[in-house]
Amino acid sequence: MRKSDYTILVADDDPDYLFQTVCNLGRAGYKTIAVESQAEAESVMSKIKPDLAIFDLMMESDDSGFILCYKIKKKYPDVPVILATAVSRETGISFSLDSEMDKAWIRADRYLEKGIRPEELDQEVMKLLKI
Repeated sequence: MRKSDYTILVADDDPDYLFQTVCNLGRAGYKTIAVESQAEAESVMSKIKPDLAIFDLMMESDDSGFILCYKIKKKYPDVPVILATAVSRETGISFSLDSEMDKAWIRADRYLEKGIRPEELDQEVMKLLKI
């Protein structure tokens, strides 16, 4: 499959970050669906199975990203999920997916700090999609 055969759902309440991420993924060749809230992401997930999802951690609530990870994995267990956040930089609180316990409750396949370079994001997406 080509990159253009993959659809990525991107959910982030920061319009600048959302626009930048969607543009970068588009330039890399992917189709994207951009939403600005947990509620919009849930609506899209009820109708469409994306090939990959990128969720912001904090949207309507401090745990929106965690909730979305849980819901998408429950409905589509095989869809890879990237949890992208600036929470570590802003609060000093950090998360990781290093242990099985962390993976069990976070439910994301990758955890990325916002500010990742476009080519790095593309590499992570390709790894998860096995391109």
